[in-house]
Amino acid sequence: MSAIDTVDLKAASVTPKPWASRQAITTLLPWAVLVLLYGALVITAPNYLGAAQLSILLASITILGVVAMGQLCVILIGGIDLSVATVVTLANVVSASISRQENRNLLTAVLVSLAIGAVVGLVNGLIITKLGMPDMIATLATMTIVMGVLYLYNSTHLKGGTPPALQAFIKFRFAGFMVPAAAVWIVLAVVLILVLNKTTFGRQVYAVGLSRGASHAAGISVVRITIILYVISGICAAAAGVLLTGNTGASQLNSGTNYQLWSIAAVVLGGTSIFGGSGGYGNTIAGVGIIMVLYALLPIIGIDPAGQQILYGLVILVMLIVFRFGGKRADDSA
Repeated sequence: MSAIDTVDLKAASVTPKPWASRQAITTLLPWAVLVLLYGALVITAPNYLGAAQLSILLASITILGVVAMGQLCVILIGGIDLSVATVVTLANVVSASISRQENRNLLTAVLVSLAIGAVVGLVNGLIITKLGMPDMIATLATMTIVMGVLYLYNSTHLKGGTPPALQAFIKFRFAGFMVPAAAVWIVLAVVLILVLNKTTFGRQVYAVGLSRGASHAAGISVVRITIILYVISGICAAAAGVLLTGNTGASQLNSGTNYQLWSIAAVVLGGTSIFGGSGGYGNTIAGVGIIMVLYALLPIIGIDPAGQQILYGLVILVMLIVFRFGGKRADDSA
């Protein structure tokens, strides 16, 4: 081999592949969008630079971030959980009615709420794996059932209220604008990222997302993984419902409605493939931030609720096109 050939090979080995640069762009894009939107929010409402307003925004981000944890898990295997909104609402109503503004009742309220979420997730997982129902249809059915249970429960129980300890957990500020719930969420986020990227279970999750059939043939327990992830989704939705009780100080029958679209949108805006097999929670955090900053920004600049829904849809659509386009080009260059 000539000296010129050797130089050419070395140059080729260090030249960035087109797909690598596109992957870097799609990784950085959600964070860039978040920074730009937050900049627009601060320009429009300078008080969002203050600790008080930042802590309120962080509390909202935390609640959605918890829901998005579970939604991400099921989307990674090519699934979707349409029951999260009703689970959030039911946990909100149940935790308020059980605690009744008493700290001594808080542990019971939390445990019952989380148990409800786990049961709903378990039912979802069993319907999908044992009955062979599509994820969307299975979770749509449980959503309807949970909604019925919600209305029945609400009509036969007192509404209750929020214990001071729960309010402090989501609203007490320390280290500037940090709140205890956000600190716990950050720890859980790191754990989830490590599990998905550094453990055998995480690798199996991605494998199931790429192909459930191939994963089963390779000896991976698709049934076990699917059930575990849907249980996690249910628990996350219920935990968010409890946090919502602390944040709002009350319970409402429509309190979790927005979290259905928001949780899916946050995952998609973070670059996770809706078809499963790729993505992660790191960028989902940016997606969560984008949603909540938009939620704060749009009313301030005078966009009515109908316009807000249109803009939400447009932002999601544009990001989907960007990520989908990048994915196709990456595959073509392989």
